[in-house]
Amino acid sequence: MDDEASYFEHIADIGVIGHGPTLTDAFVSAAEATFAIMADAARLSETLVVEIRFREGDDELALVTWLNRLLAEARVHGAVFRRFELEREGDAYTGRAYGCMWDDSIPRGTEVKGATLTALAIKHDEQGYEARCVVDV
Repeated sequence: MDDEASYFEHIADIGVIGHGPTLTDAFVSAAEATFAIMADAARLSETLVVEIRFREGDDELALVTWLNRLLAEARVHGAVFRRFELEREGDAYTGRAYGCMWDDSIPRGTEVKGATLTALAIKHDEQGYEARCVVDV
């Protein structure tokens, strides 16, 4: 190994798993899990609604796109979301996120910086769908 380069272990990531009877329900569940890392949804109001639209033909990449678009919108608006809706028509997704602006009355959990391709998987069986990935915190 080069004397000028070295490596360290990094364990500051969290795996999120969404479950649901449909793929979009599993994506909504994964979004709920992601934002629950940052704040307790029960303590949040719904004074802000943001619409998310994207196209993605690959189901796994659609999960990462969905989560990262939500996180980006939260940052742009200085917001945190508590409830999500998502519809799919072919490779076109339309979703909504409901939440509020961050303020001092909301206890902050751990900031989620982004969804990654690590451990990215979509599974489907007779129970429904499971959507999982690792989020960077």
